[in-house]
Amino acid sequence: MARRILVTGGAGFIGSHTVDLLVARGDSVRVLDALLPPVHAAATWPSYLSAHVERIHGSVEDPATLRAALHEIDVVVHLAAYQDYLPNFSRFFHVNAGGTALLYELLVAEAALRDRVERVVVATSQAVLGEGRYECPVHGTRFPGQRPLAQLEARDWDPRCDDCGSAMATRPTFADDPPRPHNQYGISKLTQELIALNLGARYGIPTVAMRYSITQGPRQSFTNPYSGALRIFVQRVLHGRQPMVYEDGQQLRDFVTVWDVARANLIAIDDPRSDFKALNVGGGRAITVLDYAQVVSRALACPVTPELPGRFRIGDTRHICSDISTLADLGWRPKHTLEEAASAYAEWAQAQPGFGDYTDSGLKTMTDQGVVRDAR
Repeated sequence: MARRILVTGGAGFIGSHTVDLLVARGDSVRVLDALLPPVHAAATWPSYLSAHVERIHGSVEDPATLRAALHEIDVVVHLAAYQDYLPNFSRFFHVNAGGTALLYELLVAEAALRDRVERVVVATSQAVLGEGRYECPVHGTRFPGQRPLAQLEARDWDPRCDDCGSAMATRPTFADDPPRPHNQYGISKLTQELIALNLGARYGIPTVAMRYSITQGPRQSFTNPYSGALRIFVQRVLHGRQPMVYEDGQQLRDFVTVWDVARANLIAIDDPRSDFKALNVGGGRAITVLDYAQVVSRALACPVTPELPGRFRIGDTRHICSDISTLADLGWRPKHTLEEAASAYAEWAQAQPGFGDYTDSGLKTMTDQGVVRDAR
């Protein structure tokens, strides 16, 4: 049966792909989006957003706008978020935590809204897990905190056991492992998750938290420094430059395609077995950043030799790979390859007005604000 679904942040990267699937299956979709830079270069609706949706231009921080967006809605997919690497600490919490708190405030305060909304799906992030799970040869399972600045400056990249200083092996991180975020984005997303799951449980509003790993594919902003490896690599390669990699390039990630993430969102919308759970949404395998550069190389048919200048970003994790078995038990597995995502992103980006190589300006901004630093 078709439902009326509100997608906050629905004009963005993950949001628009989720909207596509909802529209294709016959749901009635309303999108609320603030259309702010750097994700959106101007306050205009992107051409890729489905014409078959109702659009509201506004912020999840504004009670009147959010209340109007919730009118006669059955399901909320809450994807609106603030994300970058810059030390705009309060902004993360105003949007990510404050917007989520306001959503539940309105649902609890107004019976007409609460009685109709049957489920809320909230986008959180793998970043809530921090460094995740490791195995110390002496002390067993460990969940290390952030790496000290002095360690990074000395090019000693890997976390060490807090008790004995031993090198540790990384392991897949489960959804119920203790979260230890250590950058502002991850902390704000954990706060958002706690708000949603706990208030949802207390007031009987079925809620699901989706912890996305590093999501890749078309419609990912090429002007947003937070967009990460695919954006940086494709921009540089297509402009005749080599990819630039932080640390030593051996850090492990589990990249996932945006199409698979959108499919996971639909499972969270439809399957009550996901209620009141945090679900890891990842690629199912770990890959080094250097190997990912070769994925982009194959997708673009351009040989690459990545640059390794010894820079690092404050707040980065060294290794992280999410265990996706809980979501797999609900019938979801990644279907698309990273090569598909890289090729589709490159094709999409080159067709956009204003596409260029923004990597130097983004790097300068992050360096000037102390986010990117040089090791000794």
